[in-house]
Amino acid sequence: MEDSSLPPPRLTPAERVREIWDDYRHLITGPRLLMAGAGLLVAIGVAAYLMVGAGGAPRPETIIPMATPRPALPTTTAEPTPILVHAAGAVQAPGVYLFRGEARVLDLVEAAGGLAPDADYDRVNLADTLFDGQWVYFPRVGQAEIPAPINGTGSAGEGAAARSGPLNLNNATAQQLESLPGVGPAIAAAIIEHRQRIGGFGSVDGLLAVSGIGPAKLAVIRALVAV
Repeated sequence: MEDSSLPPPRLTPAERVREIWDDYRHLITGPRLLMAGAGLLVAIGVAAYLMVGAGGAPRPETIIPMATPRPALPTTTAEPTPILVHAAGAVQAPGVYLFRGEARVLDLVEAAGGLAPDADYDRVNLADTLFDGQWVYFPRVGQAEIPAPINGTGSAGEGAAARSGPLNLNNATAQQLESLPGVGPAIAAAIIEHRQRIGGFGSVDGLLAVSGIGPAKLAVIRALVAV
C-alpha cells in the first residue's frame, strides 16, 4: 500500500510538456484551426482597407484654390454745381457770392456779413432756395419800392426777400408761392391747380379750399398775398 503523505515525484521538463499537451490537445481540432485562420484573414483585410481606402489606392488630397478678391472700383463723386448769387439792399456787404451746391437765402445773408440794422426782417424768407444768376434784394424797414436789376437776370419778385407788396395769387409762379412761409412745392402746386380749375381766386380766403392750407397757415400768409 502506497503512502499518500509522500510528495509526488518531480517531473522532468520533457515530461511536464507532455503532460500539458495531453491536457489541451483535444482543444486543437481542424474546425477550430480553420475558424482562427479565417478570423485572422478578416482582421488583416479590414486593416488593409482602412490603410489604403475603399478605392483600392490612396486618394489624393483635393486642394481648392482660394478666390482672388476683385480690386475695389474707384468711386466717383460728382462735383457740386457752382452758383453765383448777387446780394443787394440791406446787407452788411452787398455783392456777388459763389456757392457750391444747394444754398439758401440764409447762406447768402451769412456770406454777406448779415443783415443791416434797418433790414425788414419780416419780409425776408431765409429758407428760400438760391439758384445760379439770382439777384436777391433785401428790403429796408418802410421801403415800399423794390428796385429791379437792369439786365433782368433774376427778379425782385422771385422770393419774399426780394418782393415789394403782397403776392398776387392769380398770377404768381410756383417758385414765388414757395417763398411764402409754410408753403412748399406740394402746396404751391395745389394752389396753381385749384386756381386753374376755378378760373382764379376771388378772395384770399379762397386758399382755404386748397389742400394743405388751414386757418392757421392762412393767418400767417394773409398779409403777404392778394388777388
